[in-house]
Amino acid sequence: MRLRTVLSDDGGSRAEVQIDGRWRATIARDVGTLLTAPNWRSGPTLADRQPASEGRSAPLVTAPTKIVCCGHNYRAHIAEMGASSPQFPTLFAKFADTLTAWDADIALPGPADAVRLDWEAELAVVVGAVLRDADPETASAGIAGYTVANDFSVRGWQRRTSQWLQGKAFDATTPLGPDLVTPDEIDPSAGLRITCRVNGEIEQVGSTDDLVFAPAVLLSYISEFTTLRPGDVVLTGTPGGVGIAADPPRFLRAGDVVETEIEGIGLLRNHITPHRTEIDSAERNGKETR
Repeated sequence: MRLRTVLSDDGGSRAEVQIDGRWRATIARDVGTLLTAPNWRSGPTLADRQPASEGRSAPLVTAPTKIVCCGHNYRAHIAEMGASSPQFPTLFAKFADTLTAWDADIALPGPADAVRLDWEAELAVVVGAVLRDADPETASAGIAGYTVANDFSVRGWQRRTSQWLQGKAFDATTPLGPDLVTPDEIDPSAGLRITCRVNGEIEQVGSTDDLVFAPAVLLSYISEFTTLRPGDVVLTGTPGGVGIAADPPRFLRAGDVVETEIEGIGLLRNHITPHRTEIDSAERNGKETR
């Protein structure tokens, strides 16, 4: 089963489900809301039996109660960062405002040289049941499905302190989507190819079987200290090949196009746009030369 969220003509949003290869609208405002229905797996309530109209893209989940992320979770990435394999998951949080659509523009949150915006392709897990003190088997059964994310990281802020939050929580910097694919159709433990391309050049390539902590293990661990609920999102980490680990380091600039793809799930395509100060400067320079 595949689910998605689109913006509707009235300015709101709606969840849609793919049935027999065709998208159908539901009465839920987003996939997260749809997952709170007890029968969502067996047949979500449709708004009508007609094919859904094409809507504009939206984040797969628009208002999760929690977004929990795991750093240093791919062996290749741990090695390139010169870190030791962790005994426990390295976790940090995001806010709902960080989420954006799979095809949204990502605005530099400051001058490119100062913010040092980096790419991080990630497998995201969406929770489909209430999980509290769940063992891995229960956590696995509580996974609604998988989607694609890019944890665009503002390294200039992240490296200011030993705490990562400030470099990970800028508004509209985490595209999520385009679809949720349920576990009966896909299994990350089988090794799904995960790729990040910048301007068509491959920067990251890895496999989900390189994860230190599998999705169910992560959800089980997180549920020991906080309750996970339907629609919550867990980002599972990034493979090797991030810009900050390159020699010399490379970061994103206005005009770059970043594509994030996971085999069998889908693809994000995001344009990097200038910070407003750079736009204002370009406009001023244009006026001065006329």
